[in-house]
Parts: sequence; structure tokens; C-alpha cells
Amino acid sequence: MTIPFTLTEELPLSLDPSHLPYYALQTILRMFFALLLSLVFSLIYATFAAKSKKAELILIPILDILQSVPILGFLSITVTGFIALFPGSLLGVECASIFAIFTSQAWNMTFSLYQSFISIPKELTEVVTLYRLSPWRRYWRLEVPYAVPQLLWNTMMSVSGGWFFVVASEAITVSNKTILLPGVGSYIALAAKQQSIEAIYYAILTMLVVILLYDQLLFRPLLAWSDKFKAELIATENVPSSWILTMIRRAALFKILTTLWGGFLFVLDITFNALSLKTTQLEKEYPRINLIIQRILISAFFLFFIYVFILYGIKAYLFIFSEISFEEGQHVLFLGFVTLIRVVVLCAVASLIWVPIGVMIGLNRRLASRLQPWVQFMAAFPANLFFPLAVSLIVKYHLIPNIWLSPLMILGTQWYILFNVIAGASSIPLDFQEMTKNFRVKGWIEWKKLYLPSIFPAYVTGLITAAGGSWNASIVAEYVSWGDKTLQATGVGAYIAASTAAGDQPRILLGVIILSLYVLVLNRTFWHPLYAFATTRYRLD
Repeated sequence: MTIPFTLTEELPLSLDPSHLPYYALQTILRMFFALLLSLVFSLIYATFAAKSKKAELILIPILDILQSVPILGFLSITVTGFIALFPGSLLGVECASIFAIFTSQAWNMTFSLYQSFISIPKELTEVVTLYRLSPWRRYWRLEVPYAVPQLLWNTMMSVSGGWFFVVASEAITVSNKTILLPGVGSYIALAAKQQSIEAIYYAILTMLVVILLYDQLLFRPLLAWSDKFKAELIATENVPSSWILTMIRRAALFKILTTLWGGFLFVLDITFNALSLKTTQLEKEYPRINLIIQRILISAFFLFFIYVFILYGIKAYLFIFSEISFEEGQHVLFLGFVTLIRVVVLCAVASLIWVPIGVMIGLNRRLASRLQPWVQFMAAFPANLFFPLAVSLIVKYHLIPNIWLSPLMILGTQWYILFNVIAGASSIPLDFQEMTKNFRVKGWIEWKKLYLPSIFPAYVTGLITAAGGSWNASIVAEYVSWGDKTLQATGVGAYIAASTAAGDQPRILLGVIILSLYVLVLNRTFWHPLYAFATTRYRLD
């Protein structure tokens, strides 16, 4: 990452399959760094949003905006800044790539944590109050453990989402020059450019092997470990297992390391617990000072946000409409409405397909453990690998691009719905399931009284992130190229993609703003009222 590099250089990239293990390792490292950043960001951001109603009024709309900005928008804004930060080094381009992957992972994880934090059952919070736990211990012994099972499923989905956008994150365009960082994504981009079907097959095989490996070595042990955090009153017979987790628990070396790590955490817990108690005591003794400090911080953040919004809003307005007419701006609004119709229809169809399947997988732990790596692989499968088939079929049979390019938007984002439904179904307390069996509740009544209410908060979380992902995917799905053939559907995604291909910065910015505006308005008027209803009406209280 720190080798000397200038924009005039070209990094070596070959379609020789012998290079794929090295490229795969490069991609995995970028995704791992992005995942660590996403986890830290999610814990901090979701905690502030869930614990402060005033902060929530600001942070959640900002999260809506961030989720709606396409990955191309983040790259176009940040890549020059990262390159300027590390001049003459490849580290700037690598940081831009890692940040782009971060933007495809963080929002889903943040929404998952936020949803878990605000839907903790009241009896659990009452127990914490009775034991007089400090805010520090309340956070790490109740709130985070309660959120862990669903967070893990959303982390898997975020990693798969990173694979979905890895082509865009490793093929970075700056100053009308495309930099291909060595990795699986850039390998796929080069294979598509050279129309090498054989190379694409090799890339698919590499992805499958990598996903199977990190499923066995990372996610399966974590899911087996997280089973102890499920909120249920009776034990289950089908406890998830992992050979890696069993090996870790039995190995003498890991026992020594676990003891050392436990001692470090004990000292950390004692230290921060004392600070937390002291802070709580000061807040009780000086409530007015604490209130004033909170108001000052929130007001300062709000004023800073307003300042940045107005300053860059004016600059963006002058930059856009110095070259673009208002009539074209109105036309882009119409294109956004067309894409909105596609997103709504596709999310509805995906829900009808994946909600029943997700519930079935989530309730059957053996089935979930078998299907888990394959679901991750399908979620990680880049939709652009279907583009050659889609273009050839549409051209051959003279199909309408406005209709037949639309399914490409949901190929990568439908899995947000499936993963969240699986997480919600797997978190249904076993005592609830046993109760329905004892009362012989079956069929539609069982779905209406148990399954749908239990999965509804997680389903809404998945639906919000799936809709946001579909807006992003519209950029690559409404404007499809394979070799010298290009198909374009009507929509704001195609407008942004065509403007990007032409290097037209004002139109790129206009398209990104219109797309973000649609997502923000839709989230504030529909999704978040539905989200609030789900987390208040269907809590496990």
C-alpha cells in the first residue's frame, strides 16, 4: 500500500489465473480494513442515535443521506482528497478504495445496531436498573450483547455487499484516468473489458473459495459463539457448532491467550466503570451544567451541519446550473421518479419471495448452517457478471431495456431482506415457538401471530437497506455495457452512469443530488414512520 506511485503510472494487472490468489488476498485485506472501520463507526454512531432523542433527529437523517449517496459519488468526492493526503504514494488510492468499500458496509450495520438498541425488551432494562449497573456496564452487558446476533447476520450481508461493489471500488477514475488496483474486482473489470468469459469463470471460482474459507474460519464460529446472547427462557437442543470454535475452546494455547485477554478486559472494565459512575454522579449533582453542555454540543453540531449544507449547497447550485438548464433539472426529477417505481416494485417482489424462505431458514438451525455459505456467495456475486447474458438476450430477442434491465437492480440488494429476515427468525424465542405448538397454532394464524410480528423490525431494517442499495445499484443496472454494446434504461441511475462515462461533472453531481433527495424524502415520509411503528408495536416485551 505504501509503494511510490504517481497518476501517470499503470499498475500491472494480468488475466492469468495464477495471479488470482494474490489478487484475492489484496481484496480481502481491503474488505477487512473497511469492516473494522464499519464496526467502530456503527458502534459509535448507532449509540449516539439511540441514546439521545435530540441527536437522533440529526444523525438518522444524515445516515439516510449517506446511505443514498452512490458509491461513485463517494469516490468522485474523496479520491482526490486521499491522493492529496498521501502524495507520491499508492496509499492514497488504497485509502480511497477502502473508504468506498466502507460506504457499502457501514450503513447496514449501523441501522441494525440502532434497531437493536431501541427495541431492547423492557424487562431486561428493568433488571439492569435494579442491579444499578453503570452506563458503561449497561452498554457492554446488555445493549451490545442483545444486538450481537442480528449484527452478525448484517455484518455478513455487509461483507457480501462489499463484494458486490468491489469492481467499482478497485477501478478508480481520477483526472480522466482509471486506476486498476490489483484485486478480484479489477480482475473482473479487466475481464469484462476484454470480453474474456474464461477469466470471469476463474474470478467466480475464486470468490466461491474465498467465501467458503471466511465462512468456516470467521462467521460460522462467530454465529455459534453468539447463540448464547439470544433472549429466550428455555434452552434449545440444536445448538449451532463450529469446528474452529471447538478447537479454540479446547486448545491449551488459546486458553492461555483467553486468560490474558480476560484479565486485560477485567482491568479495562474496572477502570471505565469507575469513570462511568463518577460521570453519572456528576450529572446528578450538576444537572443544569450537564444540560447546558449537551445543548451546546448539539447546537454546535447542528450549526456546523447547517453551515456545511448552505456553503456546499450554494457551490453545487452554481456549479450545476451554470451549464445545465432548469428544464433538464426537471427532466432528471422525472427520471428519479421512474427509478423510484422500479425500486418499489422490485422490493415488493423480493419480499414476496424471500420472507417465507428466510423464516424457514432462520427457524431451522441445521438448514441455516448448511445454506449460510451459499447464501453469502449469492449475495456477494457481482451483478455485472450477469450483464453479458442480459445484454445478449435483450439484443437477440429485441426486448425492452426499461423492463428487462430492471431485475439487475435487485440482484445484489435482495439479500438485505433475506439476511435480516433470517436474523429475525433465528432470534424468535424458543418458548414462543413451543407455545404455538402446544396450542396447535398453524397456517396463516401462526404467521400472523408469531412469525410476522417477530421478524417485522428486522424485516423493515432489511427493506430500508435493500431500497437504499437498489438506488445505488440503479447506476450500474440502468446503463449496461459489454464490449462495444451499451443498453440504457430510462432512469436517474442511467443518467449518472452516462454522465460518468462522459466525464460530465455537473450532470454527475445533479444526478447524485436528485437520487439522494428521493431517498431522503422517501425515508423520512415512509420508512422511518414504519420503522418507529415496528420497534414500538412489535418489541419482545
